Amino acid sequence: MKVKTSLTLSEELISAIDRKSTGHKSRSDFIESALWTYLNFLIRQEKNKIDLKIINKKADTLNKEAQDVLDYQVSI
Repeated sequence: MKVKTSLTLSEELISAIDRKSTGHKSRSDFIESALWTYLNFLIRQEKNKIDLKIINKKADTLNKEAQDVLDYQVSI
């Protein structure tokens, strides 16, 4: 469901949107698409931050396991 809203944007931004929004049904469609893209970027950043915390917390164990595997390799 779409909800009508009002935004106040600079003239420069509106001009840039109008230049780049070809291929979209409307200016609103372009702005919605841009906002979804940005929101998905923010969500991905949050997930990456959580993943990095997990990796850092487990780093010593992971490094020991990696070293154990490398110790089995034979020099050529």
